[in-house]
Amino acid sequence: MVTIPAIDMAATGRNITKLRQDAGLSVKDLQMLFGFTTPQAIYKWQHGTAMPTIDNLVVLAVVFDVLIDDIIIVDNGVQAQLGA
Repeated sequence: MVTIPAIDMAATGRNITKLRQDAGLSVKDLQMLFGFTTPQAIYKWQHGTAMPTIDNLVVLAVVFDVLIDDIIIVDNGVQAQLGA
């Protein structure tokens, strides 16, 4: 068995919410920054039902003045068996 890291989407969503609030930004601010017609993608990120794409993570990292690694919460406890 090998331990495979996995993204904890719910914790990452809570982290995105916290980072947004710490930056003094509203969901509407991020919506406008990304040029989204609706805020649904941002709400999905914050609720942990979807992840930002890599390019959107890069933008979030710049906007929040953090590393991408500071946005994503990784759960290191996933076990997997490799090989046949």
